Amino acid sequence: MFDLAILAQPEAWAALATLVVMEVVLGIDNLIFISILSNKLPADQRQRARRIGIGLALIMRLMLLFSIAWLVGLTAPVFDLGISGGLDSHGNPAFETSFSWRDLILIAGGLFLLWKATKEIHHNVDPSPNDDVFDTSKKQLGFSAAIVQILLLDLVFSVDSILTAVGMTEHLIIMVIAVLFAVGVMLLAADPLANFINRNPTVVMLALGFLLMIGAVLIADGFGVHVPKGYIYAAMAFSALVEGLNMFARRARTRKEEAAAAPADEG
Repeated sequence: MFDLAILAQPEAWAALATLVVMEVVLGIDNLIFISILSNKLPADQRQRARRIGIGLALIMRLMLLFSIAWLVGLTAPVFDLGISGGLDSHGNPAFETSFSWRDLILIAGGLFLLWKATKEIHHNVDPSPNDDVFDTSKKQLGFSAAIVQILLLDLVFSVDSILTAVGMTEHLIIMVIAVLFAVGVMLLAADPLANFINRNPTVVMLALGFLLMIGAVLIADGFGVHVPKGYIYAAMAFSALVEGLNMFARRARTRKEEAAAAPADEG
């Protein structure tokens, strides 16, 4: 099953390096969701939830890798709406009217992300209890409920991740190494990222905005509208850079105010 001799070829190492970078980048979406959701739990349960969530992501990715024949079959059309999707400027269909299991999984995952992020944004904007459908303050998120939600999104991100890997190389050993490395990075970054998000309320809103965008992209992908991943992550990186500058500006302003107040206190 594993052809280790392939690792002696330079092109195999080039493919591995490219796939590792791609898998790490794709894992960011998964990690942001796990971080936000785990921060809703009591402090003594957060790390365990993150470890279990990332462990489930690894198991799911490896299971999908060893079921590649079945996984590739998920891209076969299941049904067709039988309507015209129109043509874009290049003469290609504007969106797909036939749907595979992969499309349905991506659409369902995207809708769930939109729903979850909208609820959390609503709670951050208006934290007082309400009786509407977006209220998240009626009860604290339970550990089991958090794991189930993480598992559902792990499935969506795993299908997207492994299908990307399959499209980049045909060697199973390269895909397995890339997945193990990417999940290892997720495991190392989970606690620092979650703690950073928890300490900075404005970063929470930024991360929720990322989830909204990722959810919309998943839905678009399910309908056959493929947004280049480079555009998405470039936008996320630019937004994170702007927020970083805002954080530095706030800290500088705070230090300046504290320095100005110090002589008055001494007097």
